[in-house]
Amino acid sequence: MTTPPHHEPPAPRDLVGIGIGPFNLSLAALAHPLAELDTAFYEQRPGFDWHPGLLIDGATLQVPFLADLVTLADPASPWSFLNYLKSCDRLFPFYFAERFHIQRAEYDAYCRWVSGNLPELHFGHQVDAVRWNGADKVFEVDYTRLGKDGAGEALGRTRTRNIVLGVGTEPYVPEPLRPLVEAPGTPVIHAAEYLRHRTAFLAADHITVVGAGQSGAEVFLDLLRHRPVGRERIHWLARTEAFAPMEYSKLGLEHFTPDYTRYFHALAEPVRDGLVSAQWQLHKGIDADTIAAIHDELYRRTLQGGWPDAVLTPGVHVRTAGRAAPSRIELHLEHVQQNTRSRLATDAVVLATGYRERPLGRILAGLEHRLSRDGSGRPRIDDRFRLVLDRAVTGSVYVQNAELHTHGVGTPDLGLAAWRSATILNSLTGREPYPLPRRTAFTTFGLRQPGLIPPTRRPMDLTPLGDGR
Repeated sequence: MTTPPHHEPPAPRDLVGIGIGPFNLSLAALAHPLAELDTAFYEQRPGFDWHPGLLIDGATLQVPFLADLVTLADPASPWSFLNYLKSCDRLFPFYFAERFHIQRAEYDAYCRWVSGNLPELHFGHQVDAVRWNGADKVFEVDYTRLGKDGAGEALGRTRTRNIVLGVGTEPYVPEPLRPLVEAPGTPVIHAAEYLRHRTAFLAADHITVVGAGQSGAEVFLDLLRHRPVGRERIHWLARTEAFAPMEYSKLGLEHFTPDYTRYFHALAEPVRDGLVSAQWQLHKGIDADTIAAIHDELYRRTLQGGWPDAVLTPGVHVRTAGRAAPSRIELHLEHVQQNTRSRLATDAVVLATGYRERPLGRILAGLEHRLSRDGSGRPRIDDRFRLVLDRAVTGSVYVQNAELHTHGVGTPDLGLAAWRSATILNSLTGREPYPLPRRTAFTTFGLRQPGLIPPTRRPMDLTPLGDGR
């Protein structure tokens, strides 16, 4: 291999980002105007690429356009979605369209615009290792520059005082279905690959969608809309007890505020773990408009008499699966409430089974002995999104979208991206280039939540009942 692909400064950088998804792109955009910071971000993919398999025509973000990369921390930033529209000469058409929720494809195009204009981003670079150099008090980051074919072309190393991990999530495939997904030529895919296989799947005689989150609903609706009336031949299966709407009430949405994030972080570990699983409907349900569109499409297909050949069954999980024929899949199902089992033969399966945090073990192997872990073996993360390391490490390792167990349901939410990035930059610089609000929710989470009541106001008297007063 040859020399590094770009100049590395002799002095350590202030921050190196690993991974360039929306969250690290947000951080890069907010860091860009801070002249005192020397930053670089590395991504192994050749360019910005946000869930390309799910950019279904008409699919929208589940957060308003104000939840872009920067606006909720810096509305005047040149990297806002509105400034993107202005640069494309589309600001007036957007104004008249009156859209609060934009299409996913438009969000992807906006992120590509930002990523194409930030010189600190280095695509086609795979980070191989991270280690702490105690003598020089810096992190050393080894990387490989990749060619267009994905093969390594050059090795490089950069030194930095701080690191931010934004490696994102990866598609989750349940254990019973992994052999089928991994077998070549088997018509079983994760929803992340849906658009790439869509034409072939539409030609299948019978299709099954597994999973009742937003992705499952969008895939089911897209398939339904493109199947002949009366010959839809689609099954939609879900583990949840209902095809449930996502919590979208205004007070319910306050779980996606900095106030709730701080409250959640201060809770005991067992309490946090119980809440994450119990709050699935806050972030894993289906948006009400999508549910309505599915019902409307099903109803439209009854107008000529008869019911559509579509089966929607919640409360079911796939126990095992296998090939029933070279091009036929057999799913073994169990309905927990009925305590019944059955088999379903199908020609194609789309797994809308969600995503999981990418393991950090490979990247952090060189820091493993310095990490502090909780009772379940997960990295401890402080309130400023830093991994808790031993005191000998004077630099910080920040994380983005890897702190669900410590910061709660807002972790993967785009609406908190700018706030988290600003929190990291304020911590990194030791000042407040991005002043953040002291209060963000009308709800007070818990009887004690410091930092929310202005000091000039007398706190509410919360004396317990029964004390004789």
